[in-house]
Amino acid sequence: MTTADTVWIFGYGSLIWKADFAFLERRPARVHGWARRFWQGSHDHRGTPEAPGRVVTLIAEPGATCAGMAYRIEHDVFEHLDHREKNGYERVPIVLAFEDGTTIDGLVYIAAPHNHAYLGPAHESEIAAHVLRSVGPSGPNCEYLLHLAQALRELGADDAHVFEIERRLLALGAQRNPHADEPLTRPGA
Repeated sequence: MTTADTVWIFGYGSLIWKADFAFLERRPARVHGWARRFWQGSHDHRGTPEAPGRVVTLIAEPGATCAGMAYRIEHDVFEHLDHREKNGYERVPIVLAFEDGTTIDGLVYIAAPHNHAYLGPAHESEIAAHVLRSVGPSGPNCEYLLHLAQALRELGADDAHVFEIERRLLALGAQRNPHADEPLTRPGA
């Protein structure tokens, strides 16, 4: 249910697993015609201006479906979310589909190719190497990727792009430091 005082927001990246804002309701949802891609730079959370990390954005892709989490929020929450998603993301209207088959109008933050932090397409192996070496004020970029992959598994979502980057990241982490005290692993593994 949406009222004049509330709106649904769709999370497809860290908003799935890091809901650091007040919400009234939370439900798994999907958006159709969009694909999640690690094509956005992160200068403020998972990297720095000199060495940006990589985070996800949505790209239009006919026939694609992107699973995530929808939150019903009050409008005052946008002050926090706009600050959190400030590095190239814009609020865009979108239709959310819930598991019960109902749909509702909502909003999503998308970092379009014209934004200043956009890094663009790259092969999954290149993205994995980039993620492995990136660190920002919110922590290692690999933590973002691994938490996202785990959250998608918990949703029962199959995202070949994310899971391939995760597979390559874990292999690179093991190759770089095979005797590490704390090897790079999936959360909860």
